[in-house]
Amino acid sequence: MSEPVNVLAVFTPNEGEFFRVKLALDIAVERVVEEPGCIRYEITDAAEDRIELTEKWESTELLDQHLLGAAVQDLGESLSALVSGPAEVTRSDKQP
Repeated sequence: MSEPVNVLAVFTPNEGEFFRVKLALDIAVERVVEEPGCIRYEITDAAEDRIELTEKWESTELLDQHLLGAAVQDLGESLSALVSGPAEVTRSDKQP
């Protein structure tokens, strides 16, 4: 297994959709913190124009497993019409 992985995901809500985006993320947090390998998964900053989700996973393999899971798929569907585009994601295991 690899080293722990830190992730920062930044979501940009469409105008007027901040609370719906935050609610969808809150629901996802409740589900994801129970997943194998999840050390941290929480909203760490929220403003009308962006919401930051900070994650820490035990390994790249467990993070990749999470990304294929139902919680991420459901979140993507919930957010599809509420955000300006895909989240901006930075992963510590994918740094140059």
